[in-house]
Amino acid sequence: FYRENRDQMQVFQNVGAYPQDYYSIDNLDFGTVKGMTLTYDLRQTANFTFRANYTLQFADGTGSALGGVVNLNATDFSTLRTIAPLNFDQRHKVNAVVDYRYGTGVDYNGPTLGKWKVLEGVGTNFVVDLGSGTPYSASSDPNSRRLRGTINGSRLPWRFTCDFQVDKDIPLTFKKEKEGVAAKKGNVNVYLNVNNLFNTQNIVGVYANTGNPDDDGYLSSAAAQTIISNQNDPQSFRDLYSVKINDPSYYSRPRVIRLGLLLDF
Repeated sequence: FYRENRDQMQVFQNVGAYPQDYYSIDNLDFGTVKGMTLTYDLRQTANFTFRANYTLQFADGTGSALGGVVNLNATDFSTLRTIAPLNFDQRHKVNAVVDYRYGTGVDYNGPTLGKWKVLEGVGTNFVVDLGSGTPYSASSDPNSRRLRGTINGSRLPWRFTCDFQVDKDIPLTFKKEKEGVAAKKGNVNVYLNVNNLFNTQNIVGVYANTGNPDDDGYLSSAAAQTIISNQNDPQSFRDLYSVKINDPSYYSRPRVIRLGLLLDF
């Protein structure tokens, strides 16, 4: 696949305007997204279904969002356009779905206990998602956004998530067939769904200075040592500051378990 994005909106500075310089918005940014996707699809074979795909992608452009070049504007480089990885540039992504389920009636081929079809209408499903990290711009100073390296030149860690679901279909008959009138039937699906089965702590955001989600570099910086030592309780200050900067939004959602019912009629 290949896609071009043109005339994307971006902030720029009108330098030399009367009576003073001012900011405005124009269609300045552009970018390209290119790559390929390989897919393997095993249609239902007996009780088993499998589907997997791998995507290799390169997303580059002059800006990822409106206002992304404000720092360039402040240095009178409002017309400068530099190609860099876009914020959503994920180089590698793997997705796989594994499904195993038993049919009902004459299609059932599972274990039985007398006449009881133990796993009739029961199915299990795994969804695995693996991807490389997206880019961010590293900073050289915890107290400023001074760029270290290049724009979006650093990468977040890889992410892995596995979701699991087990469910059972229970057929219902609301009204039996009689005198040529079709029976009214329905279905109840009872399911247990577990998102992030292994409770993986995926990092989705970091502090630009350190590349860590729980440390912005302030406590270990030379400039902060005098401030910390002048506190009533320096250790308490360090502990509370560490709690404050350990931002939950820098991590993916932890394990979530849902038990539910779906009624079709």
